[in-house]
Amino acid sequence: MCQGVVPLNDISVLIGGKAGDGINSAGLTIAHLFNYLGYRVYMYFDYPSLIKGGHNFAIVRASEHKTGAHRETADFLLALNNDAITLHTGMMRPDTEIIYDSGNATKGTGTAVAVTDILARENALPIMGNSAIIGAFAKAAGIQWDVIEDVFSRHLLKETGKNLAVARKAYDVAHTKRVVPVIGREPLPVITGNEAIGLGLINGGMDAYISYPMTPTSNLLHFLAEQAPHLPLTVVHPENEIGVIIMALGFAYAGKKAAVGTSGGGFCLMTEGLSFAGQSEIPVVIVLGQRTGPSTGLPTYTGQSDLHFVLHAGQGEFPRLIVAPGDAEESYEWSSLAVQLAWKYQVPAIILGDKTLNEGTYSFDRNELEGYHIDPGIPGEEPITGDGYLRYRVTGSGVSPLAVPGTPGTVVKVTSYTHNEEGISTEDAVISMIMAEKRNKKAAGLLEEINRLEAVRTYGNRTSPVALLAWGSNKGVACEVAGMLGLRVIQPVVLSPFPLRQMKEALSGVKRLISVEDNIEGQLGILLATHGIRVDDQVLKYDGRPFPVGELREKVMEVLK
Repeated sequence: MCQGVVPLNDISVLIGGKAGDGINSAGLTIAHLFNYLGYRVYMYFDYPSLIKGGHNFAIVRASEHKTGAHRETADFLLALNNDAITLHTGMMRPDTEIIYDSGNATKGTGTAVAVTDILARENALPIMGNSAIIGAFAKAAGIQWDVIEDVFSRHLLKETGKNLAVARKAYDVAHTKRVVPVIGREPLPVITGNEAIGLGLINGGMDAYISYPMTPTSNLLHFLAEQAPHLPLTVVHPENEIGVIIMALGFAYAGKKAAVGTSGGGFCLMTEGLSFAGQSEIPVVIVLGQRTGPSTGLPTYTGQSDLHFVLHAGQGEFPRLIVAPGDAEESYEWSSLAVQLAWKYQVPAIILGDKTLNEGTYSFDRNELEGYHIDPGIPGEEPITGDGYLRYRVTGSGVSPLAVPGTPGTVVKVTSYTHNEEGISTEDAVISMIMAEKRNKKAAGLLEEINRLEAVRTYGNRTSPVALLAWGSNKGVACEVAGMLGLRVIQPVVLSPFPLRQMKEALSGVKRLISVEDNIEGQLGILLATHGIRVDDQVLKYDGRPFPVGELREKVMEVLK
């Protein structure tokens, strides 16, 4: 859902410190505090590509309405070291409440917390300093102690008592500065985009997940590895990305629905395997979390610069499904659909995320799910096994019967070479054309299926002649800015095969189209141009950081002058 309204009861909290201070987990704990008060939350986590050291910070946004973007100013700033103050002066307003560790940060005004002393008195580990700061923040925000007890008991499962004791000491010495009102709604699950994708893959029928860890999809590998013992799921970590894609194709050939995870650099190594999937018609799902390139680029920062790459990756021509979800609910739903559609049409499917989406944390509302389900069968294409089985039988849909090794009396051949219906390699000109046309037919069926879903979504003022065009994680910030300015938002979720009819319907009445993208070329705008649709203006950001709400609002207003 994309509210398209200005949020009420809107609170922003920044917590910062060095790597090793547990900033990500501290931010999640703050998000859970707000969640228990009835707020809808979003968290952005920023960290450098360093194993140790550097400045880490998380921005937790809590709002009465669902949100998927952070603000450019903070109501509360929690500092575990001096960098958390000096590096974020631009986010401070005169009324920003600063809560800081007096042993590691200096500030003339604000709430000083003697974290080192508290840890010493409780014989607690240094990382528990974030619990002290959270305790002081809760008191400053007027959050009742029983809420902290509940959140810590449910979400800090290691040394819960010790963390609570540390938090209580800081809570007792702090003073209430600004009461955060209790909304009183039921809490929602709070999950990352990676976790939503993983749950969606499982819901779609995934049997195996294979990945080499690469930011920002590394946490998806960790999450699924934790879930595997409780599910009929195999999770494998091979030695490199080439091994990943080939192993996934092996799983799929053997009859298991397989998915892989990577980023742009790893996907580079997978492209020959992607072509293999296209030629052999072995389905596979690829989760690609974009980050700033080219090459290693900014390994822990965001970007949307791989769209052209995934549209054309791999030698030769073959259909593919590409989806770009914009929040946790879409990540769940379209990941499930990606598995179902990949296996129905025997094509590779790519779930195109980005660091902001994959590692961002969202309130997850099951009531916003559309409940789409794909009928796995293709009318008129009945499977044939046994002596007459043809793995690449030419059909009206282009989709051939899919059997797996071990089917009684059936030989299942696959090859990366051009082949005939049996799977025997050939260089015959006529057969080569027939098989190319057969593969290409699947794109038409896939597009027809896509057009039965909401592949292009519209939000905001649907009668406005001015529309923001956004994809992926920019959905949230574009919707919020559109709500402020009375604009329309158009969000294509499916990028290949491109749902042109739905896009044209969404553009009805639009006189001015402004694309909002995290790349320097305006890649979605270029894709639309290939389909005869012109973007009038572009608002582009390519520094590796997502748009804060205020920044995008200002840039859109400049364009509209």
